[in-house]
Amino acid sequence: MKELKGNAKLTEQQFSERIESCKEKLYRFAYCYVKNEQEALEIVSEATYKAFLSYKNMHNPEYFETWISRILINCALDHMRKNKRYTYMEDSSVEFSAKEGPLSLEDKWDLYEALDQLQPEDRAFIILKYFEDKRFKDMAEVLSLPENTVKTKVYRILAKLKKHLIKEEVDIT
Repeated sequence: MKELKGNAKLTEQQFSERIESCKEKLYRFAYCYVKNEQEALEIVSEATYKAFLSYKNMHNPEYFETWISRILINCALDHMRKNKRYTYMEDSSVEFSAKEGPLSLEDKWDLYEALDQLQPEDRAFIILKYFEDKRFKDMAEVLSLPENTVKTKVYRILAKLKKHLIKEEVDIT
């Protein structure tokens, strides 16, 4: 795929190729928000549609993934605000990430349950950092925030998650 630099504009074919190359990542990202296959597909579809309507206005095509990730986050948040209901886990075995380590099923459920305790806006930080393996600098671009703000928020959110996970362990015994 030919890379574009500077003010070069994407063609419709290049847009399609880039969407195709990151569609699984977008799906995993959306799924982390809603924990439902159909809703995640709807969010990806909505984000793709919105991106298609405005891709010709994109100033820096080299930041396509950052741009589409931001659109997806906004679509997921809009979807959750519209539905105002709790998310749930399906009975299917969906691959959340190709980079998962040797966690037990119970540990995975604990992690996803802990993520559900976070505000939807906070989930974006954890998903970008640990599910999408983004650097703080890249996260700052996606979230339109200063890099130091992103670092601070990630560490605060991790502290919340840790407290939640420790509390759950104590409650069990």
